[in-house]
Amino acid sequence: MKKQSGFSLLEIMVVLVIIGMIMAIVAPNIMGQQEEAKIDKARIDISALEDAMNMYKLRNNRYPTTEQGLEALVEETTIEPLPKRFPEGGFIEKLPVDPWESPYQLVSPGEFSKIDIFSMGPDGVAGTEDDIGNWDDEDER
Repeated sequence: MKKQSGFSLLEIMVVLVIIGMIMAIVAPNIMGQQEEAKIDKARIDISALEDAMNMYKLRNNRYPTTEQGLEALVEETTIEPLPKRFPEGGFIEKLPVDPWESPYQLVSPGEFSKIDIFSMGPDGVAGTEDDIGNWDDEDER
């Protein structure tokens, strides 16, 4: 008689259960870090946009209006009030999009600070609790 080698169904089931338990522990940690990384990227982008806005104000003695939007950092606006001094190439090369593929928003004058620059967050809706804005940094100071 020849002896067959291989795994029994029971052995395979035990291995699958062990793999499932490991995934149940590891997967939430990985997913949580991914979402936290997206939030961190949004905060970094907002900080860079706020720095560019401060440069705009330094040159023009005021921030762009809500109607002019963040686009006023990239291209010279044709909406009044027009900037007095606009550098060739703009204040930034191009506007970033947030980690959820939505444009960043500007409210000027802002509700929370001189200007509000924010991402609508994962839900893509402005004014909800998952919004990430430059006012978040002020709370941490």
